[in-house]
Amino acid sequence: MNGSGAKRAAAEREEFVGFFPQVVRDLTEDGLGHPEVGDAVARLKEVLEYNAPGGKCNRGLTVLAAFRELASPGQQDPESLRCALAVGWCIELFQAFFLVADDIMDASLTRRGQLCWYKKEGIGLDAINDAFLLESSVYRLLKKYCGERPYYLHLLELFLQTAYQTELGQMLDLITAPVSQVDLNRFSEQRYKAIVKYKTAYYSFYLPVAAAMYMTGIDSKEEHDSAKAILLEMGEFFQIQDDYLDCFGDPELMGKVGTDIQDNKCSWLVVECLRRVTPDQRQILEENYGCKEPEKVAKVKELYETLGMRAAFQEYEESSYQRLQELIKKHTSHLPKEIFLGLAQKIYKRQK
Repeated sequence: MNGSGAKRAAAEREEFVGFFPQVVRDLTEDGLGHPEVGDAVARLKEVLEYNAPGGKCNRGLTVLAAFRELASPGQQDPESLRCALAVGWCIELFQAFFLVADDIMDASLTRRGQLCWYKKEGIGLDAINDAFLLESSVYRLLKKYCGERPYYLHLLELFLQTAYQTELGQMLDLITAPVSQVDLNRFSEQRYKAIVKYKTAYYSFYLPVAAAMYMTGIDSKEEHDSAKAILLEMGEFFQIQDDYLDCFGDPELMGKVGTDIQDNKCSWLVVECLRRVTPDQRQILEENYGCKEPEKVAKVKELYETLGMRAAFQEYEESSYQRLQELIKKHTSHLPKEIFLGLAQKIYKRQK
């Protein structure tokens, strides 16, 4: 990214993050002093402030960037830009809803460099209801800012459909890798791709761009299918990077300690590893994968090193990036390439 590009990105991020206090006010102001639900709304405020900020905000910022790229000058009035900021935060709240629940299911310890919400003293499984509140907040915010806009129904249906797809992906993930029983036969490339597509790619990549498309009047199936073809591929690329970083990334940089091996996850590394192992090496995997003991985790990592998984990932990253460039060329006759190229550059070679 050149100097002016980096400056613009920093300014957009500042603008986006600066809008968050307004989001909290929109969602809590009316209820805070309420004689009946005031205490519950105070808890919602706490939930919002702990769980929504602190991430990279890539999904929310993508809405803003895509909106600016797609909107005609006449569509870029201050009110429409505020709507784009609000929709960006809807996706960040959507993300927070999934993460709070996901951390409970995975028994995770840290998230974004701090204790997982459910791990905080006095929270525990009450965090389940907090996750529901975060989900409700998405639709309340959407109605407040976009309720009178012609694209409101499109956005409503987009969020509902994406929630369903993500929940299907989470379910696939959970049933493929139950914590209590390790069965490496369940880990196939086909199943892995399905989990990634539904659990990550739809909400992290298609949702923010599709939202901006609807907000600028682009609602034809053909154009959405074109965007989806590129963005789902990008989502797969992103998740495979995530799996790699879970094992080989720097926890300091990432803000979390990777637990895919302990959690018996159907990760890209284990799927690739299974394609390369000898029967003896498979036995090592059978005995150590999905176990909490640090020495067993270390044995799996050692096997990954022996099988050259770092180099395999680098090779995958190069070929996937090339494939992405070709898809962008092929599917952007009616859409600006810059949105997709910008997103690809943001995630390629990332460290966190």
